[in-house]
Amino acid sequence: MIFYYLRHIVIALVTLIIVLSQAVAAEDTIKVLMHGSPNDPLPSPDASKIDSLNGELFINGQFYYGSIEVLKDNNGLYVINNLPFEEYVEGVVSAEIGREWENEALKAQAVISRTYAAFYRSNNSSNSFHITSSTLHQLYKGKNEDPLITDAVKATAGEILTYQNMPIRSFFHSTCGGKTEYPEEVWKESFPYLTSVDCYGRNTPYDNWQKTFSLKSVASALGTGTIKEISISSYTATGRAKTLTITWKGTSGDAITEIKATELRRLLGYRELPSTHFSLARTGPNVVFTGKGYGHGVGLSQWGALEMARQGKNYRDILSHYYPGTTLKNSGQLSYRDMAFKITP
Repeated sequence: MIFYYLRHIVIALVTLIIVLSQAVAAEDTIKVLMHGSPNDPLPSPDASKIDSLNGELFINGQFYYGSIEVLKDNNGLYVINNLPFEEYVEGVVSAEIGREWENEALKAQAVISRTYAAFYRSNNSSNSFHITSSTLHQLYKGKNEDPLITDAVKATAGEILTYQNMPIRSFFHSTCGGKTEYPEEVWKESFPYLTSVDCYGRNTPYDNWQKTFSLKSVASALGTGTIKEISISSYTATGRAKTLTITWKGTSGDAITEIKATELRRLLGYRELPSTHFSLARTGPNVVFTGKGYGHGVGLSQWGALEMARQGKNYRDILSHYYPGTTLKNSGQLSYRDMAFKITP
């Protein structure tokens, strides 16, 4: 008799796992908030849905397709695109890196973009959206049309980078300009799989750059009075500017402000000041930043990954270089394990 009951319990558990796996497969989508800039507002918790549609939507010169929801709060309207997860990954790879890149570099980007999205989808599962389409997270500009990118995403389908069986924070950037940065220098949070490694980038568009700002525009961005002096007061371990000291004319005399280089970059604009790997010089009413690299410098360097691929490295080599100690796993296997833990007697 006991075997009879055990047999039916096993059948019931197998049926439950099949049903759950089918539900997960059917719901393998991601909700992307259309976001123009990291400084744009996000929907408030009380934002209400005012419309939804299925099909294509043309926004800011780009076509988006799938399920579209429109939310509204006191700040205005928000558009959320709900689409198949792997198609989203294709769109990210297409938006993040150039066409006709080496196949192994495309595969590496596919894995880290999938990992990045899996992390945020898991952590924002109860929110109105999982991730944004701007550099606040990772770029997404609609449907991918490049067959090389489609092939790279399919070749790595379901693969994500893990640490202790969890998706990692797979930060990446364009060009590091020497050594990648420690995450705690940017966000005050360290991760065992994110350290400083050789960038590998060669002949990139941001090997060297120079940007000039008027002191008036810098003061306006900082909200200070007339700037009299500006200098770098400390550096990170990788040689990037860490803090700057600014002397400005206050209402009752000179005032001194110390600001993080990452915050100065945010205020001046991420495109306008490509990285914090710079020196600076005062030239009359202007300040000239001379630097290298593009982005925060943490994790994989996209141009470095391209150079490694050109040298014959495969995507696994690339990922292990930039994220030491991580393990490449299939996200489906992790999902089934999580479901098994949730099944109660």
